[in-house]
Amino acid sequence: MSFSSGLTVSKNSMRKEDILKKASELVTGDRNETHGDAFQNHAEIAEFWNIFLDKKLQPMASITAEDVALMMVLMKVSRHTQGTKSNIDNFVDMAGYAAIAGEINDAGLI
Repeated sequence: MSFSSGLTVSKNSMRKEDILKKASELVTGDRNETHGDAFQNHAEIAEFWNIFLDKKLQPMASITAEDVALMMVLMKVSRHTQGTKSNIDNFVDMAGYAAIAGEINDAGLI
């Protein structure tokens, strides 16, 4: 099967049914322990992002790739503070997103 983008799906590719099944397993599993309540987690992420984006939400302002990477760090901070069970992946992801933001900034790509 091929898509209008030119991508071809091989026999080993996940089908949409497989993706939805995996997503269901993830969001109904132990995510509450590591990420906290989904609504509260997303509400806190919104608070972090609102603070971060305060000046970015002005007319003609734009969000940069560096902003996105930093906002992903904030998302991981929120997930860490919401869960009752520590998840080391949050710290690994935070470091990864921070490294991406630093590389973008250092390269002057913003």
